[in-house]
Amino acid sequence: MSQRRSRVDLRQSEFDRPRMERGVRMFLEGMGAVVSRRDLRDTPRLVARAWSEELLAGYRSGKGPRLKPLAEPPPDALVVVRGIRFVSICRHHLLPFVGTASVAYLPDRCLAGFSSMARLVDAMARRLQIQEELSEQILDRLEASLSPKGSACLLEASHECMTCRGALQPTARVATLRVRGVFETEAARRREVVALLQAPPGAVGVGH
Repeated sequence: MSQRRSRVDLRQSEFDRPRMERGVRMFLEGMGAVVSRRDLRDTPRLVARAWSEELLAGYRSGKGPRLKPLAEPPPDALVVVRGIRFVSICRHHLLPFVGTASVAYLPDRCLAGFSSMARLVDAMARRLQIQEELSEQILDRLEASLSPKGSACLLEASHECMTCRGALQPTARVATLRVRGVFETEAARRREVVALLQAPPGAVGVGH
């Protein structure tokens, strides 16, 4: 399959629902007698619908949504949107990880609406992911849209693959931090943005 065709398929998100249903049915049948006939009748359809329409809905935007710059001139001040809730799917175990994202950028020539930042996080999260790459992908789309002087993303999440299996640590949370631009090259800027990203809720007020 060519690279061009791959991009088209990703953008249109043409999930093969009948094939997904057959796969779920085979999975349930593999459990043997513990699964009832009612489960075999209803569950495959419900699971296929949930995955294609909700859990993996981010694929509908292809590589991710492009933030629409606002018309007003940007201030020379940090913009931080904190506490954006997200749900994603670990691509190793197909189990969810749920948490919050805090995204910051130092504008250069343009700004984006606060709601668009939340939609960006949601679109990139609702895919088969690992948390480390999710941070990178959020910043990739932000920089492609706004070309800021610097950008940063802090993700904190609880992973079902380590809370209900494996290490069995129900209170454990994973934090990942990625900084770029002036936040990476200038120590003072980095300290400033990290302090804002990590501040407890209600401790600071940032925005316009």
